[in-house]
Amino acid sequence: MENNQKLTFSRRGFIKTSALAGGGMLIGFNLFQACKEAAQPPVDIAALNFNDFNAFIKISDEGYVTIFSPNPEIGQGVKTSMPMIIAEELDVSWDKVHVAQGVLDTKNYQRQVAGGSQSIRFGWDALRQTGATAKQMLINAAAAQWGVDASSCTASQGVITNANGDTMHYGQVVNQAATMEVPEDVTLKEPKDYTIIGTDTGNVDIDEIITGKPLFGLDYKAEGMVYASVMRPPAFGNALESFDDADARAVSGVLDVISYDNKIAVLATNTWAAMQGKKALKAIWKADSTLESTADHDRILNEILDGDQFNTRREDGDVKAAFAAADEVVERTYESPFLPHNCMEPMNFYADVTADRIHLVGPIQTPAGTASRVAQLLERKEEEVFLEMTRMGGGFGRRLYGDFVLDAAQISNLAKKPVKVVYSREDDMTAGIYRPAIKYRIAASLKDGEITGYYLKEAAINSNMYGLIPHFFPAGAIPNYKVDTANYQSNITIGAWRAPYTNFLAFAEQTFFDEVAAKLGKDAVQMRLDLLENVKGTTDENIQYSGQRMQETIKLAAEKGGWGKAPEGVYQGFSAYYSHNTHVAELAEVELENGYPVVKKVTVAVDCGIVVNPLGAKNQIEGGVIDGIGHAMYGDFGFDQGRPTSNNYDTYRLIRMRETPQVETYFVENGLSPTGLGEPALPPAGAAIANAINAATGQRLMKQPFINELKPADMKEVIGFTVPLPGMESEKC
Repeated sequence: MENNQKLTFSRRGFIKTSALAGGGMLIGFNLFQACKEAAQPPVDIAALNFNDFNAFIKISDEGYVTIFSPNPEIGQGVKTSMPMIIAEELDVSWDKVHVAQGVLDTKNYQRQVAGGSQSIRFGWDALRQTGATAKQMLINAAAAQWGVDASSCTASQGVITNANGDTMHYGQVVNQAATMEVPEDVTLKEPKDYTIIGTDTGNVDIDEIITGKPLFGLDYKAEGMVYASVMRPPAFGNALESFDDADARAVSGVLDVISYDNKIAVLATNTWAAMQGKKALKAIWKADSTLESTADHDRILNEILDGDQFNTRREDGDVKAAFAAADEVVERTYESPFLPHNCMEPMNFYADVTADRIHLVGPIQTPAGTASRVAQLLERKEEEVFLEMTRMGGGFGRRLYGDFVLDAAQISNLAKKPVKVVYSREDDMTAGIYRPAIKYRIAASLKDGEITGYYLKEAAINSNMYGLIPHFFPAGAIPNYKVDTANYQSNITIGAWRAPYTNFLAFAEQTFFDEVAAKLGKDAVQMRLDLLENVKGTTDENIQYSGQRMQETIKLAAEKGGWGKAPEGVYQGFSAYYSHNTHVAELAEVELENGYPVVKKVTVAVDCGIVVNPLGAKNQIEGGVIDGIGHAMYGDFGFDQGRPTSNNYDTYRLIRMRETPQVETYFVENGLSPTGLGEPALPPAGAAIANAINAATGQRLMKQPFINELKPADMKEVIGFTVPLPGMESEKC
């Protein structure tokens, strides 16, 4: 090659080389000329004009599809997975789908609730039917245009084809299809034919989330909207006697101060002004009921357990006789504190109450029930309420309760203007709706190396386990079995907290079984497998967990986690639990660092039936495990004369990123209909790590959080930072 040869490029980007003076060589290409001539920017599906097909589906003239997700999205992934189910049966390519959040629509949608991990379970058949019915109507419309029998036509990837090879895409027939008779019987796909269900699919909101687009309730704004910050009683048992709002009204931006229902709302042009105005309020509160403290609750719950005033929730055989004949009776008491929900996004909601309608917008897990409560509160008709759902920055049960929505609606009605109520973190942690404090006393009778009787007593604040929970394992596995419950009625408001009751019950039962297995000299996993043999073939309709499915789940976790095969210095703990219609088993691994047990890995096996979106499912499981570990280890919350002892993260301990273990997830593949997934991985986590900690240290943990029960000498240094304990200085990073 000669030294004076020039460097050139072809129009299609082929590279030519040129030798440079001095003997060098340059190789290059032109990005713009290398592009294909026909290349077009990606289609902005959301910007297309769509034709209404039904409440779930819109189709554009170009064949792109908008699918509405009906249920509230709180991070559990239903805004992605529910449309995936429709798209699968509709037979449209996922890259041609735009997903939008549905509004509250009780006529066209069923169970618009995010609670109990039931969205996919209850929606599975209906969503598949919706997609398959729409596909058949589109085929019927195309067949009518061609003048052929619909049975001779097929649809795939949004394109309809007849026997002659002629094609039409969905957009060409959508308007005609929408007017056609709805077929009663349609054919649903077999799981082997799925092309969308079962594939890793990214969160449909991920681009908006990472670029800060308005998705969450806190992002919502409307013309003429004002902000409200609400002062509530500082202690449970307080009532408002009087207040002085002169200083609050003097804060720049404050527009008004309104008193209602034992609360005071400060309205302002922005959240800062509203919150500063609230701080400037001078309120006098008086006690109108008992000002309770954690010490009171501890004493009362112990008295309940020692008493005999219980409601029996299940009773099999003769527990009293089994205990009388036992070689040994093992009895333990397990304790848990109140817990706040601590959603990343504090409670907030928008309301615009006018003479014509009530417009509500924000993050809520129970839109229908909340809309009904608002209508009742304001003495309006339910059909006058129009509620739009935003994405939620966490729910965990807190947003089942629309108290903050009622506040927004009531303030808007009184102020006669659109209002957005916004909680501060302090408001969020002290306003109530906590996981109740609970104590369990569990006893088992042992005879001839077997468990012959089992008796569980629950003492709780305000309410007790409900529904089928008393019939979960080990119900049916032990011949003499009894569950009794009782509660103390407190003025502290409680409610559902991720995996209600089972979030602590699983810890109590599964650590108890671990200790019993050790006393009997049995392998902890094998003892569970043996007990589950007794459940197989049961005709008891109340027992809805499957002995067979739980056994398979346990075996999968034990195999993948290497139960009994841990290397030296690694200590294992096992736990298995059924909740929200799903079977979960977890194997935790703990190592000692400076004498302190550190959770390194958790292997999880899950039987939740067909997994719609494996990527999202694993996210849920990993989150549940970490949440379960974090609150079992650190979550502590109490009261002093009715006042919460923590109101922000400086005094309320959460798990740190550096403390999260590796989580490996495996699914039992059985082709059965999907069950719950948002909550079931949490309950077994606390027991798995507690059992592993026992293997490492010999200490049995019976009270949460573990950080308060482990010896302070063992807790001084934890992976580079000091843990806050009574009498110790605040932690250092």
